[in-house]
Amino acid sequence: MIGKQIRMERIIDRNSGKTVMIPMDHGITLGPIPGLIDMKRTVDAVASGGANAIIIHKGVVAAGHRGKGRDIGLIIHLSASTALAPDPNSKMLVCGVEEAIKLGADAVSIHVNIGANEEKEMVKDFGAVAQKAAEWGFPLVAMVYPRGAKIKDEYDPKVVKHAARLGAELGADIVKVNYTGKPETFREVVEGCFIPVVIAGGPKMESDRDILEMVKGAMEAGAGGASIGRNAFQHRNPTRIVKAISLIVHEGASVDEALKIVGGEG
Repeated sequence: MIGKQIRMERIIDRNSGKTVMIPMDHGITLGPIPGLIDMKRTVDAVASGGANAIIIHKGVVAAGHRGKGRDIGLIIHLSASTALAPDPNSKMLVCGVEEAIKLGADAVSIHVNIGANEEKEMVKDFGAVAQKAAEWGFPLVAMVYPRGAKIKDEYDPKVVKHAARLGAELGADIVKVNYTGKPETFREVVEGCFIPVVIAGGPKMESDRDILEMVKGAMEAGAGGASIGRNAFQHRNPTRIVKAISLIVHEGASVDEALKIVGGEG
């Protein structure tokens, strides 16, 4: 379907076939955290850094639309829960595919926590969203994480592989999962999934080198890109760190080469 192909090209680099996404859907979960106060400024910063797409909730579209500057793909996140909920791992749908289309989105994303108490509801919602996205020729990004009482380690390659495979089997076009910590183990995740796999950025890291080594390791393992949130929009210079990440993802740069973009060794 040509419409879907065109939309995919708005969130993935045409030349490299890889993507750098900046998720900024944290406001519902955590409130107005640093980096997500002035949305126009933050969107402009990551767009200037070369990010291919941002992931935001529907109400942020107008607040983050700049009307100028470098264009950037728009992915509207359909799932939500707050850190204050009895079970923050239970995500519910707060937006639909048609609503996202009306808001000008290029794609939609959904969050599923496998192993959570409400897993069956989230998986059911995933199936319904995938069906609707397919009808409209709309790209679907699935954020799938192993979280719940039975999960001892959400970075364990065994459960991360399972998460990635679920995303592919239920009809996502791109799946976002945790990085397992080593290229060797993350390669198993990629090999067990027949759609592009991008890594989540995770909690705020201590150094730029840590961020970039994670991205480099994932790319060496065959990842389809990176989806880096707090480690990008809360960085001291979001534009530079996104440029550095993009250099690794799209051009295969080394960590040391990318660090020169950031302007430091740490």
